[in-house]
Amino acid sequence: MNIYHYEFRKYLKSMLIWTFSMVAVLYFYLVLFPNFAEEASQLEKMMSQLPEGLLKAFGMNNMNLSNIGGFYNFIFTYIILIGSIFATKLGIDITSKEAREKTSDFLLVKPRTRAAILTPKLLTAFTHIIISNIIYMVFAYIGMELFKNEAYNREVFFLITLSLLFIQIFLMMLGFLLGTIVKRLKGVLPLALGVVFGLFVINLLNQTLEDAKYSYLTPFGYFESGYITENLAYSTPHLWVSIGATVLFIIASYVVYLKKDVASV
Repeated sequence: MNIYHYEFRKYLKSMLIWTFSMVAVLYFYLVLFPNFAEEASQLEKMMSQLPEGLLKAFGMNNMNLSNIGGFYNFIFTYIILIGSIFATKLGIDITSKEAREKTSDFLLVKPRTRAAILTPKLLTAFTHIIISNIIYMVFAYIGMELFKNEAYNREVFFLITLSLLFIQIFLMMLGFLLGTIVKRLKGVLPLALGVVFGLFVINLLNQTLEDAKYSYLTPFGYFESGYITENLAYSTPHLWVSIGATVLFIIASYVVYLKKDVASV
């Protein structure tokens, strides 16, 4: 059976569940937007008492809760967390599945090179991430149009929403690499949660310390909504670091997978 088609079907249901979980969270908050807009001044006053670093980390600095665009920046942090867990889990799961199920030797005795096995897995993961982002962006745009109370900057909206794709690809490939490295992996989700929340905590520290060099240690610091809103663009150095790290993760995954020992059943 074609590996790509098999893996695509195997992970399709999971991808749709995670994707519509993001959509559900988005619409849950959008339904509440009119209430937030009415109490915007009081909420913003309360939030102004919080540390600036914490506000930045959660996309709550310099936001306007009375406008749908500013409100979207606020809730997008939660969307990113859900999407990041999904992407990391997908990357780890798809490369460690045979080792966890003790079917690696069965797969590798087939007349295929290891690269011919790993490449369809990589393409499957990329396909699912791209489809997920397309679905989410369509529903997000529809929601913004349905619940808007006044005009909002669509360019900022699309740039911020597209940043989810970059973050997910980064974390998916990090998970992809971890799946080839980690031995005797019993649970995929705990590892994915540890990676995502570990990197998120680093971003919290980065925002609190306000030291630019720490922002390069986590993908959550690469696409800061405040920067995007002010500049209508991504930070070029951070974008290149994201792309470079992703490429390195891909190369390292192949190197490890091609050389790793496979335990027999």
